[in-house]
Amino acid sequence: QVQLVESGGGLVQPGGSLRLSCAASGSIFIVSTMGWYRQAPGNQRELVAAIQRNGFTDYADSVKGRFTISRDNAKNQLILQMNSLKPEDTAVYYCNMRSATSARDYWGQGTQVTVSS
Repeated sequence: QVQLVESGGGLVQPGGSLRLSCAASGSIFIVSTMGWYRQAPGNQRELVAAIQRNGFTDYADSVKGRFTISRDNAKNQLILQMNSLKPEDTAVYYCNMRSATSARDYWGQGTQVTVSS
């Protein structure tokens, strides 16, 4: 059984920074794509950033230049560094990892990020 555990969410003022982490535990598996998604109240879940095993990254236009995604393949860990945060970044952030062999998606439980003065 695979579990993804997120950490690093919280309350921050506009312009501040937060660092989200996600670690996989349980059964060992090779991960292809890792990504961060977010969902604000009343909105659909949206992709924030994704990173391939080879390091190729993709970002939502709304976070380009402010967020940086990175991964550690050996540890199956995922990081999202969020700078210059805005109130519109407020949401529950979810970690996602896709198995390279089965293409099954695994999700974390979500971590709340609130940007407010």
